[in-house]
Amino acid sequence: MATAALAQVHRAIQVLQRISELFSARRQELAARVGLTEHQWSVLEEIATEHFMPSLFAKQQASSAAAVSKTLRQLGDKALVRVSVSKSDGRQRDYVLTAKGQRVMEELRRARERAIAEVWLKLDSVRVIEFTEFSTELADALVAYQQRQQIQIERRGQDGKNAVRESV
Repeated sequence: MATAALAQVHRAIQVLQRISELFSARRQELAARVGLTEHQWSVLEEIATEHFMPSLFAKQQASSAAAVSKTLRQLGDKALVRVSVSKSDGRQRDYVLTAKGQRVMEELRRARERAIAEVWLKLDSVRVIEFTEFSTELADALVAYQQRQQIQIERRGQDGKNAVRESV
């Protein structure tokens, strides 16, 4: 790869990291304003979808079931979430936002909408579309790369197992 092209790619990666850090810091700031951690906010967002399953959420977030359970207890202690035995399956629990939980989520939604109005909606709409298209292309390329890498790792592991079997 040409030096100038490589330098440009490194610059793009730096900018992307900066954007990611800014989004993370903003999320932490908004969560703290309403007395939550970022993880608690994530759980509340998921509960608000009405399809919340703690074990699935833990898997998606690369978190443990125990950590999600602890967060659910914290949210219950803050009176943001109500837990009940599922009417359809007594082994399951239903999680719903309380009125207070709904108010907190509404406050977070309004804060996000203000930021969107102040930043995103002031940008050139054509450039936002281009950014979205490029970001989607980049994300898809990164996912494909990650999948190829995982397949190679699995093949090497399988080759290693076969080599051990053959030597025995």
